Amino acid sequence: MSDPTAHHVGITVSDLDRAVAFYTEVFDLDVVAEFSVGGEAFADAVDVAGASAAFAHLDADGVRVELVEYDPAGEPMPERSLDRAGATHLGLSVGDVEAFHDDLDPAVETLSEPRTTESGTTILFVRDPDGNLVEVLDA
Repeated sequence: MSDPTAHHVGITVSDLDRAVAFYTEVFDLDVVAEFSVGGEAFADAVDVAGASAAFAHLDADGVRVELVEYDPAGEPMPERSLDRAGATHLGLSVGDVEAFHDDLDPAVETLSEPRTTESGTTILFVRDPDGNLVEVLDA
């Protein structure tokens, strides 16, 4: 068996254009690829009958963030808290969490003000337009 290496972090969204706008505007990520995939092999691989999807890959300082919009779209997941098994989040570091928070558009939902944890790390959680959690932490 070969040694695995990380390729991307995937996030399913309901509106790809809206999600791309959020991640490029709020986090200044660059779009590095946009493409669509469909066909029987794809539908079988994702176990969604007749599925096709539009993708955008964004660069987060060497980590590829994959945004994907499926057709047909599945049911939205109920809002989850981080303490539940299966909960996921994307972690992005910034130079100064407090300054990042101060510059956020008021329309961006946050779970709280920035907080410094027992480990000394300052963190802030925000939600993207689909409710996906993004942890923002000091670099």
